Amino acid sequence: MQNLTILFEDKSLLAVDKPPGLVVDKSETQKQDTLEDLLASKYDNFPARAGIVHRLDKDTSGVILIAKTQRVLENLQAQFKERKVKKEYLALVHGMVGKSGRVEGGIGRNPGNREKFMVIPGTSTSKESKPFFEVFSAKEAVTEYEPLNQLTIDNGQWTNIFEDFNKIQMRKLERMKYNQFTLLTCKPKTGRTHQIRVHLKYAGFSIVSDEKYAGRKMVRLDKRWCPRMFLHASKIGFSHPASGQWMELESELPKDLRKVLESLRSLEQYSSSEVEKLP
Repeated sequence: MQNLTILFEDKSLLAVDKPPGLVVDKSETQKQDTLEDLLASKYDNFPARAGIVHRLDKDTSGVILIAKTQRVLENLQAQFKERKVKKEYLALVHGMVGKSGRVEGGIGRNPGNREKFMVIPGTSTSKESKPFFEVFSAKEAVTEYEPLNQLTIDNGQWTNIFEDFNKIQMRKLERMKYNQFTLLTCKPKTGRTHQIRVHLKYAGFSIVSDEKYAGRKMVRLDKRWCPRMFLHASKIGFSHPASGQWMELESELPKDLRKVLESLRSLEQYSSSEVEKLP
């Protein structure tokens, strides 16, 4: 398939490795050159919207499932709805995340910017106790995360990236602690739009180069060494719709994000023996 790596395929379903920059399905703002178009050009009899079971953001790479029949589509959609599907993502975030955590907070549209979402504080599990705004605007969302590696960059080494910065600007980076990062495994228990991005921002650990949620000043710094948002759908587990067998499909960290990690590791304060332990 053009520009797509197939991770798995049989008579029931297809799993592809979505590259960054590819929009999943058509919309008013994206009418062509989508994953939906690529699938339609190769397969004739897929269900509506080319059988795409779930979505990934445009700049998010990784594994995505496509059903080949309406029956398989409905089966997989039911597994998602019943939270039987297990998903894992890799994210590089700002700050030092010292231990595993869980973010529980309803997500709704940001009233100040309809293209963005936000955690709506105070969302509870009881409809009777929710204010009107929360009942009709927020959707329950839960994300678990676990730190894989903490990276602390030697401030002196940043001059390789920020060679045009003067001493005052470099000191500002130090005060910002713009040299601390953590590679996380994220496990969303629900599937809300921008969920991982919004929840990590809410927890105080925005994703590197996230143009919507990291903040414009931070993103301008990030883009010097990380050209796109560091979020990758690395694994998905589900029951095969035909056999019922549990399946787990994985997508390796793509070259562009691997290069980012290698670049950071070349600047960090740890010894070479410690670096070799990192994934």
